[in-house]
Amino acid sequence: MTLRLTSAPVSGIQKRKSAKSVPAKARASPFAAHARRKPNVAAAGVKTAAADFGLDEPLPDEGISLYISETASVHNVEEAVKDVGSRMFDELPARAGMNSTRIAEVLNLRRSLPPLASVAHIHTLLNTPTRVEREVVELVKSGRARRLIIPGRGNDAAGLGDCLVLAEEWEHLVRESPALDTAVKDILNRMGTHSALSQGVFAPEEYRSLMRAGFLVSSSSFTQGSLSIASLPNLPTAAVSSASRSTSAYSQPDQPVQSDAQARAATLFLSLPNIGTYLRLLGAGRAHLLSLLKRSPSGEVPLGLLKDRWDGAVETNKSFHLAKRARGEFAGILPGRTKKWKDLYGMQFRWVLEEALGAGLVEIFETGSVGPGIRCL
Repeated sequence: MTLRLTSAPVSGIQKRKSAKSVPAKARASPFAAHARRKPNVAAAGVKTAAADFGLDEPLPDEGISLYISETASVHNVEEAVKDVGSRMFDELPARAGMNSTRIAEVLNLRRSLPPLASVAHIHTLLNTPTRVEREVVELVKSGRARRLIIPGRGNDAAGLGDCLVLAEEWEHLVRESPALDTAVKDILNRMGTHSALSQGVFAPEEYRSLMRAGFLVSSSSFTQGSLSIASLPNLPTAAVSSASRSTSAYSQPDQPVQSDAQARAATLFLSLPNIGTYLRLLGAGRAHLLSLLKRSPSGEVPLGLLKDRWDGAVETNKSFHLAKRARGEFAGILPGRTKKWKDLYGMQFRWVLEEALGAGLVEIFETGSVGPGIRCL
């Protein structure tokens, strides 16, 4: 006899079957009266950028800040020139996010740049205009430094063509140049304090070698356009007058033809190899800094926040970033993906800020609450 474990057959209890199950009444959501819309990603990004530290309104201004000059580690112009040339770029990070080819490209470009320092940058570090100009004149007269004027790069404070280079650095570059003969090197090293060359100092072949080596540029920005790069190798002989009288493809029909005296007045200026690359990189750094500053509607931003924008959302060696990486979480992008490293080869934030301050493009002021602030001018 089988033992039943349930009492349903004995008790006669049967499950009630319904032909159709009745659903439970849905409860009304408390958010049902609110309009539904998709999030606007672009608007959210703008709002977040504007809401940083309440940057939709101007920062409190308690006067001009001396943060840069007070924290600078230089005391005279000669130290400033060395300091500016040595810290243009940040060190290459251990996790750069760049392959070996790109790393070699970055390092080679850094090594090829001339050891220059703009006069505007030196003024920012020392913040004593009269003393700086006096020291610059003394260094140039004593032969310890050369002041290079690059035509066409601006003559005001925002111009990029007024630079200083120490005499020892100049002599090293001249001595190590493979494109110059020994006689030309000796003449360059024995030249006076002027940065312009008078006509007849070198032979035409020597002018060609100087231009190919990068130690000579034309003052074409001061002429009417008939003196071109193509005509420079024939200077300063009779080809000067022929270039001034001819209407080449580089001259405009509505421009007057230069006389012989005007063509000869277009002197040639001493330069350094790869100075064009240096000045273009400097100009790109200034432009990028201003674009980051203009992200704030007020045109003002705390110094720390501007530095974060310059560096990008990169991972760091801070404890919370290390913990995130250990857990396999996102801790920031690699530096090689930021504009600082892709286009500016790791240019240092403070270095480009000092350049922009000296050029009069931005202003630094005290906020009294969030440290120094930066403002567009």
